[in-house]
Amino acid sequence: MSEQRQPGADDRDDEAVSQFVERFASQLVEAGMQRMSARVFACLLASDSGVLTSAELGERLQVSPAAVSGAIRYLSQVDLVSREREPGSRRDRYRVHSDQWYEALARRDSVLSRWETTLREGVGSLGEDSPAGLRINETLIFFEFIQQELGGMMERWRDHRDKMRAESGG
Repeated sequence: MSEQRQPGADDRDDEAVSQFVERFASQLVEAGMQRMSARVFACLLASDSGVLTSAELGERLQVSPAAVSGAIRYLSQVDLVSREREPGSRRDRYRVHSDQWYEALARRDSVLSRWETTLREGVGSLGEDSPAGLRINETLIFFEFIQQELGGMMERWRDHRDKMRAESGG
């Protein structure tokens, strides 16, 4: 099953799309993502449907099914893509969601909470007035601040996104 092209996609320059995928993937790698995962994610993001099979990803990226599989495993673990069964088939499809950045950030809230708990314990273990305790405490205060701000920022994003979608009719 190949991806359905959307209106306006017929005049798209496939080479320019491929260059975009590689450029964006390189930027994701610079930010710390694994190379193949970055390429697969960028490829899914650049597809009209946001859904591709392993074979389609391999063909577009000129890589082996094993490379796609490893990348998908990582992307699934960090909640940037989901796996679904292709209807009437035993093949899997991989989907990137339109709100993937929002969802990925929202899930980081629990990670920050765990870090804060551990950092509090570290301050207690090291002593509040020791150089290490002061450094760990400042890290704790930073993460508390980030978590507090993140909630408000996410709410403002939802409002902005909803307004943008209403204006565009989507």
